[in-house]
Amino acid sequence: MSNTAMREQASPAMMRKVAIASCIGTTVEWYDFFIYATASALVFNKLFFPSFDPLVGSLVALGTYAAGFFVRPIGGLLFGYLGDRYGRKSALVTTLLIVGIATFVIGLMPTYNSIGIAAPLILLFIRMLHGFGIGGEQGNAILIMCEHAPAKSRGYFGSWVQTGAPAGFILPLGIFAVLTTTLSDEAFISWGWRIPFLLSLVLIGVGMYIRLQLTESPLFLEMRKRRAEDPHPLVEIVSKYPRYLALGCGTKFAESVAFTSFAVLITAYATSRGVPRPVMTTASLVAIVLELVSMPFWGALSDRIGRKPVYIMGAATVLLASFPTFALIYYRVDNYIWVALTAALAIGHSAMYGPQAAYFAEFFPTRIRASGVSFIQQIGALIGSVGTLAAGWLLALLNGAPWALAGFIAIGCVITIACTAALPETAPRLGRWKDLIDGLTAGDHAEARGQRA
Repeated sequence: MSNTAMREQASPAMMRKVAIASCIGTTVEWYDFFIYATASALVFNKLFFPSFDPLVGSLVALGTYAAGFFVRPIGGLLFGYLGDRYGRKSALVTTLLIVGIATFVIGLMPTYNSIGIAAPLILLFIRMLHGFGIGGEQGNAILIMCEHAPAKSRGYFGSWVQTGAPAGFILPLGIFAVLTTTLSDEAFISWGWRIPFLLSLVLIGVGMYIRLQLTESPLFLEMRKRRAEDPHPLVEIVSKYPRYLALGCGTKFAESVAFTSFAVLITAYATSRGVPRPVMTTASLVAIVLELVSMPFWGALSDRIGRKPVYIMGAATVLLASFPTFALIYYRVDNYIWVALTAALAIGHSAMYGPQAAYFAEFFPTRIRASGVSFIQQIGALIGSVGTLAAGWLLALLNGAPWALAGFIAIGCVITIACTAALPETAPRLGRWKDLIDGLTAGDHAEARGQRA
């Protein structure tokens, strides 16, 4: 890397600018993605699937939410390729437009009562556009931050990109919380639910402005100067890094299971058990606000003690919280639901998700990093999230008893702990790899050793 690029990368002013811009841009895109999840749990069962039992209708609505995860790997691999070939920034601008426009259209859609079966089919198609766009966004957003950051604080700065997910969830959750407490049920079902979707048009403008202000990754620019055209990135990651891909997906598994369970599925389950909507929206809001605050802490801690111990601690916390959280809802201990959700999300999920950006990015060299990170993020999310929503049908089959679902969450955590333990530690340590320079990850270091040999 050139001296100029290294100085740019270490500049505190530039790092603050990139961190803020990355966080805001990612927040806008995740807002568009998660607003669908909140509406699925609260109203889509009535508006688009009215012929089902309330719990089953909610699960069907969440099934359309799950459909987005099937196309996320396609978006991830396509935009991972584009990010590796043409740059992270251009991919981020394109994905924002895809997700944002799709979200706005939902706010204008007629419901089942107006156009019949066409309504849920259109909803399904739009949800797939959501998944396609967010699949391409995640890997490139992580890298434009991590590839600017100095190696010694990559976990901390990478966590700021990750905060875009809880921040993007807080916005629609907060809006829905206000709407459900200020509007009557009739007004909310009639028109109130559309407001958060229509507001996405404003956020698209904000997000586009922010994304266009970002500078391209200095590592990508340096790599393009010194290297000729490489083989297809996807072919290379599958042929050269199969172990990292497989174990990485296993490491991602519990994080996806945790968020889908405790931030998405649990709201539909709780309302079907008679827990008032305001109780759940408020409990979820408290837990995710605390997660937003805790995530940079876990990212910074991973720089100090390593990615693996922080990540494993997070998975173990989710494992311990799985049964108590669902028990509080099953037995209607409404006043303490927020405590359990806080443990599961602000400690358990946050300790995995915060360091995850740096951890996965450090598995691969720069030239194929977007493809490698996108593969792990999107395949792992597909398996974890869709698996959790499928396991959610156990709630209906067992007449609302949550123990089988809680067991699935616990098994997912055990899988993640085992996979994380099998992966190497990637966080730079004092006195370790003395020739490791800022911006050169474990993957780049290994590549350099191989070339010297």
